[in-house]
Amino acid sequence: MRKIFSFKAEGRHPDRVLDAVKHEIRKYLKRERRRVLPEGTDFWDFDCRFGLEKDSAEVVLLSTLIAQVDAAAKGGAEHAYVEILARAAQRPPRPPRVEGEGAEPRATDDDHPDEDALP
Repeated sequence: MRKIFSFKAEGRHPDRVLDAVKHEIRKYLKRERRRVLPEGTDFWDFDCRFGLEKDSAEVVLLSTLIAQVDAAAKGGAEHAYVEILARAAQRPPRPPRVEGEGAEPRATDDDHPDEDALP
């Protein structure tokens, strides 16, 4: 999605326009996440850019995108450019867990006294 969102609409309260913009962004993300993943990938990752103009848009994290839109609208901006590109990604494998390297050993049933044995 590459779109310039306007924060001003005649006859509509600015807060409702802002809510509609944030709803459209979230709706796009949900729709993209429902797509079938290519083989060998685990999840959809999103590359996001945000700016008041298309030429001045900067890379932002997806987790901060809605906050950026909110801040721009509250700051008096009339419009903002949002770019969200979905790409399939694969999580790197977790390193093997080694006991004794800062990790506490897991509790077992033998570590706890039997509740039936209490007087």
